[in-house]
Amino acid sequence: MAFEERLGEVAALVENRLAELLGESALGATPPVLGAAMRHAVLGSGKRFRPFLAIEGARVLGLSDAAALDAACAIECLHCYSLVHDDLPAMDNDELRRGQPTVWKAFDEATGILAGDGLLTFAFELLARPATHPDAAVRASLVLGLAEASGGGGMVGGQVLDLASEKGASNLHSLAGVTTIQRMKTGALIRFSAEAGAILASAAPEQRHALCAYGEALGAAFQIADDLLDAEGDAQATGKAVGKDAAAGKATFVTVLGVAGARARLAELNAEARAALATFGAEARNLTAAIDFVSNRRG
Repeated sequence: MAFEERLGEVAALVENRLAELLGESALGATPPVLGAAMRHAVLGSGKRFRPFLAIEGARVLGLSDAAALDAACAIECLHCYSLVHDDLPAMDNDELRRGQPTVWKAFDEATGILAGDGLLTFAFELLARPATHPDAAVRASLVLGLAEASGGGGMVGGQVLDLASEKGASNLHSLAGVTTIQRMKTGALIRFSAEAGAILASAAPEQRHALCAYGEALGAAFQIADDLLDAEGDAQATGKAVGKDAAAGKATFVTVLGVAGARARLAELNAEARAALATFGAEARNLTAAIDFVSNRRG
């Protein structure tokens, strides 16, 4: 099966399961407007790349797609919460996401904040459910890993540093500074997405380390590709505004390395990600293909 076909297959699985999990009846006492805003944030579009990494990471270790599906959906809910909050006027002030109005534009700012809060907490509720994995220790490890990747030492902390870079924090406008920001803001969740497959499969330490190393390199590559898209892409292709990083004075790989330097670093990271997958052989073909997908994406 070609990579794009497999990515689409997983995206459809995730989309259908998310529609079930976030349906009006499934959300129970959740106020209808909040449920609608949560569904607006999550359903109907998106490549579901992070869930893909979790499902494929589990697959190379012998698990079925179904065995990793709810954990993958939890990761996507948390990712979508971060997008909802990133788009708010106090953050990036974006009005377009995945080709449609952002949640705060479609509803209002307060509902946008609360929809993000709802998705964040729902992600951990989902990981804690026995249906996600029968072993409570595995569920606890998933909860811990996602919390570490998304909290103050991960995604949220990275967002704080990103905002500080916009305000001119000189120590962040360097290769070391940008690397720290993006390892936390973007890379931590991508790394955990790959690692989640190993947790679900109760993998050997060396296998878990390999998937972590792969996710680490892929997360950095993903951010460089994103920086290049913002510098060179167009809104129609990306589904969001472009050219905003330079205008906002953000520290990015492009601003510190230039376009050519960013592309050279991207190539180095691609090689690191491939090397990390060597232990899995041909079984990792889809994870390997994901490296090129990240580097060559247009949206």
